[in-house]
Amino acid sequence: MTLLQLTYFLSAIEQGTFSKAAEAQNVAQPTLSEQILKLEDSIGTALFIRTNRRLVLTEAGRRLQPFAMACTTASRQGYEAVQSVRNLDGGLASFGTFGTAHHYFLAELISEFRKEHPNVRIRVVGYNSAEVSQAVSQGELEAGLVMIPVKERNLTVSEPVWSARVGYISRDPERLKGPKSIEDLASAPLILTEARWRTADPIRRLLAQRAQKAGAVLDPLIEVEHQQTGFELAAMGLGDVIATRPILHQLGFQDRLGWVPIDPPMFEVFAFVHRHDTPISAATRAVMAKMRDHLGRIQKLYAHLNDASDTR
Repeated sequence: MTLLQLTYFLSAIEQGTFSKAAEAQNVAQPTLSEQILKLEDSIGTALFIRTNRRLVLTEAGRRLQPFAMACTTASRQGYEAVQSVRNLDGGLASFGTFGTAHHYFLAELISEFRKEHPNVRIRVVGYNSAEVSQAVSQGELEAGLVMIPVKERNLTVSEPVWSARVGYISRDPERLKGPKSIEDLASAPLILTEARWRTADPIRRLLAQRAQKAGAVLDPLIEVEHQQTGFELAAMGLGDVIATRPILHQLGFQDRLGWVPIDPPMFEVFAFVHRHDTPISAATRAVMAKMRDHLGRIQKLYAHLNDASDTR
């Protein structure tokens, strides 16, 4: 018993003859008749009494009819549901991004997306890049914007879509003289963020690799989870943080804290990731396209900050 056979069966009931049903289904009559015969063979009984004028349902045909209607209706509804997602008339966009994205563009992006696609639900979560990569790898999110490189091997990584130079940030002008080497950082009063992710966080991992290569140890005075907290503590003079100049400006600390680059240069580089064995839905692709536009504008806005030194 196939969906095609049930469709032809219902059309024969509606049209009254095999010839009219075949015309309605845009197939040759022998083709339609053959499929109905196969349907009758599969269930072991006749469904129609063939007369010279009009088809008459047998008792078996009458019993099958409501189930055939339910099957074809469910099939049609399933198709329409998928098409609504493909056409951005429904469905869910699920995306992960870096934790400070809300300071840059996230509310504006979601507002724009909802205006353009009011029937699409959207779920955007802001995690550490390591957590986003893990969630995408495990299928909990369709895609994400993460700092590269990533550890997960089942992810496809796009070309870089955002980058910013990482530097040393302090309230003390004496500690803002010249670029900072890894040896300078090892002796500095550091406040490191992303405390929960430590070795999994890309920047902390890179700093640890540089320190190990130089025979130095990074031993922070304070570890906190969020950059906002780290900047607040630095503004109180409790230590110094490591971050990019764009986030220094976005969080509004540029008048209280200064920035100098780390040498050799170190960059936060972000790219999109998704599972290579799973296609991305149209809704999530639309979120990614809009995010790419916002990131491009932000990159241009802060381009002049990447090579400069102290902000104050």
